Amino acid sequence: MNMMNRESEFAESVVHINRVAKVVKGGKNFSFSAVVVAGDGSGKVGYGTGKAREVPPAIQKASEQARKEMISIPLVGGTVPHLVWGRWGATRVLLRPASPGTGVIAGGGVRAVMESAGVADVLTKIVGSRNPFNVVRATFDAIDRLMTKSQVQRLRGVDVEADAENAQPEAIPEAAEAAEAAEAEVPEKGEN
Repeated sequence: MNMMNRESEFAESVVHINRVAKVVKGGKNFSFSAVVVAGDGSGKVGYGTGKAREVPPAIQKASEQARKEMISIPLVGGTVPHLVWGRWGATRVLLRPASPGTGVIAGGGVRAVMESAGVADVLTKIVGSRNPFNVVRATFDAIDRLMTKSQVQRLRGVDVEADAENAQPEAIPEAAEAAEAAEAEVPEKGEN
């Protein structure tokens, strides 16, 4: 697999380019920092940051890092499985499942992450700082917290469907016995 094929399999989007300056004895040294999000459009996404004296090398460094550090998003029917908050610094990001046909309701860095990952329907909200670097990191924090129903079951060591089938018939007779015992203990009005 050559380099061209590897680059074409990921959709990359530049979220933000920032000009930064270092003050030195002879004046100011300017450089550029970039945030890039890369994804395959089917649940895998990564982000990277790069810094260089010129814009193209900064973007190149960021995109290489984004391709190296991919994570997968658990998707359920083209949306996230449950409501989740992500946090980075003073930035908080809310990801909320949406019904089919809603689309990606997101702004800034969150939209870039969701579209690169291939999320079809999601509602999002950025609370606090809207710094693009922190927004992308908070979004990835939220993605890390996402779990499917089967992952939660495995984590708890429980099979919810099997427990639901077994628990319902047993719970009803126990409740009936407890209710009968409670009624037997309560004296009638005229007995005292």
